[in-house]
This record gives sequence, C-alpha cells and structure tokens, in this order.
Amino acid sequence: MLAPLLSSAALPADYAASLCQQFGLQLSEHAVGWHLAWQDDALVLRHTELAKQGDILVDFASGAASYRRLHGGGKNEAIAKACGLTKKRDLRILDATAGLGRDAFVLASLGASVTLVERNPVVAALLSDGLRRGAATAELSWLSQRMQLCHCSALQALTQCAAIEVVYLDPMFPPRDKTALVKKEMRAFHDVVGSDLDADALLAPALELAEKRVVVKRPAYADYLAQQAPTMSVTGKNNRFDVYVNAAI
Repeated sequence: MLAPLLSSAALPADYAASLCQQFGLQLSEHAVGWHLAWQDDALVLRHTELAKQGDILVDFASGAASYRRLHGGGKNEAIAKACGLTKKRDLRILDATAGLGRDAFVLASLGASVTLVERNPVVAALLSDGLRRGAATAELSWLSQRMQLCHCSALQALTQCAAIEVVYLDPMFPPRDKTALVKKEMRAFHDVVGSDLDADALLAPALELAEKRVVVKRPAYADYLAQQAPTMSVTGKNNRFDVYVNAAI
C-alpha cells in the first residue's frame, strides 16, 4: 500500500512537492490508516487508529542511532567484522535492503561509503528526510559524503551498480522477539511494505556484483538465504551475519 502524505500548514509546500515528485507520494487533506505526516520538522509515519503506536521516523542524530554510534562497540560490532571494516575502513558498501537505515548508519559511521537502496516509496521518503536532518547536524558533517540514497528495487541496484566491494542484505523476516519496538515497526512494515518474498533471488546477483563479499543478516533461527551455505558466519547478540567471500579484503 502507498501511504499518503498528509498536508499541513507547517509542511513547506516546496518540500512537500519535492517528496511527491521524487517518491511518487500523493498529497492528501485527510488520511485514514497509515500515512506520512509532518511533526517537529520531521517526516513521520503514523496510523490514525493506533494512538499508542507512536510515530516512526529515521533519526540519525539522536536516540538509539546516536547511542549506538557512540557506545555500540564500533569495529567490534558483529556487523563491522562481517563486512570487513576491521581490515579496511573506507569500504564501498551497497545496502540493498536499507529499511530505516540503522545498519547503514553504523557502517558509515565507521568510515564506509554506503549506498542505501530502498524500493518502498514511503520508507525511502522517511530515509531521505532522516538524511536531510542528519546532514544538518554538526557532529554528522560526514553523513552526506558517506550515505547516498537510491530509490529503486534491490534487483535493479544489484544489476546496474558498479564498483562495489561489499553487498549487504537484510531481508525482512517475521521476528520472534516481542518487544514493543519490534512490534511497532514490524506491524508498520508488514502493513505498508509487505514481505520480502523475492529475497532468495537477491543472493546470486549480489555475489556477481560484490568484489569482496556479500553479507546477509539473518535471525539466529533462520535458514541460509536461498539455502546456500556461507563461507563463514559472525554471530551477534540477536542475529547472525552470513558472509559469502569472493576475495580477500
């Protein structure tokens, strides 16, 4: 489903027009169910009937993203080890399933140049707005140089992109974790985005594109993507990172 963008006197008209043109959104005077809204100079996703749901937004400058950047373990994080950032700082990484961009932000904060690919227009708009606000923050002055958004399908990016060392895949998977955060975001994603039914089809083109390796994030209980065993796996706190090595970093 395509959630509409709710018009507001506080939402700059030129910015609203830009969002609609770039992501194919529809501006609406009224909304029922999931919709994009303007709140405190930020684009948020909310639901008219779920007051306790809370707003969903991309915020790189504060909250959990900022805490993880400052205190999350840096290159000792499992995702950093899996992607090879312990061996080379300035890797070129394609995050083909960017979502809300949290993992891409961690990789970029450690020195990688990350292309974020997001096919869903609503999520892509949230990402774009998060990048806008993040780049305006003094402590994230590097963000616009290291994080670039591409609004297209993962398969399109994997078959058309060039000069990428690492491909990162994080297909959406039904979670077993019942925390409020997971329930909040996963409900929204399943309603607005749907399921990654074509996730298995991404591995082959990812392996074809990646100069060094493909990294696939999976829940600890999940099968290998496309039933293909990786070269190695790096285990995190709640997830597993399957690494398919094409060449040494």
